[in-house]
Amino acid sequence: MEHADHILVVDDDREIRQMVADYLRKNGLRASEAADGREMRAVLDTHAIDLIVMDVMMPGEDGLTLTRNLRAGKHRAIPVVMLTAREDQTDRIIGLEMGADDYVTKPFAARELLARIKAVIRRTRMLPPNLQVTEAAQMLAFGRWRLDTTARHLLDPEGTVVALSGAEFRLLRVFLDHPNRVLNRDQLLNLTQGRDAELFDRSIDLLVSRLRQRLQDDAREQSYIKTVRSEGYVFSAAVTIVGDGE
Repeated sequence: MEHADHILVVDDDREIRQMVADYLRKNGLRASEAADGREMRAVLDTHAIDLIVMDVMMPGEDGLTLTRNLRAGKHRAIPVVMLTAREDQTDRIIGLEMGADDYVTKPFAARELLARIKAVIRRTRMLPPNLQVTEAAQMLAFGRWRLDTTARHLLDPEGTVVALSGAEFRLLRVFLDHPNRVLNRDQLLNLTQGRDAELFDRSIDLLVSRLRQRLQDDAREQSYIKTVRSEGYVFSAAVTIVGDGE
């Protein structure tokens, strides 16, 4: 029997929650529902969830807070698609910075939400084979930096945490697992896109620029991410796996 992905819908609006869950079930997915953070955590502790649909505006713990806490806990690897009623791009960007993988603005077409859910799950599972080889490695070191792949954040030479958005983390992971290999924009886009084209027309170039800022990588000197004219980008630093005892 083919595996049916299990989606958890977290929304305090019962009508929307049930409508989304019913639509997902009719389209071959499994769906569970939660009205708040407490119910969400109960489902996560008893079921294997493949993706969470998270409403932003909820009383008590809102979707942004729940997503941030998810990224810091044992369920950090579960992708999140956020539902937001706001048109303000700032709210969407904050959600992505908190670790959401994509978002859909209310009111939304159920078919669009389903398409985004499938796209996020597909992207999550399409990491190249050599990326999965090091998936068990908790810490990767390069230059003066370390990447904690469990907590999904950077550590500077002093051990200070530098938070990464979901897209920044995915982009850095791709670079770290393909050092000294030129990657074109299409290759990078396939692994890192998770947002509307209208939000970032030059999504890869912007992501690279943001990642360089995180790494304090001078655009002119480029110690880590080098631009290869007419081809793409190459990560030029040596990458090592840091053992538990180091």
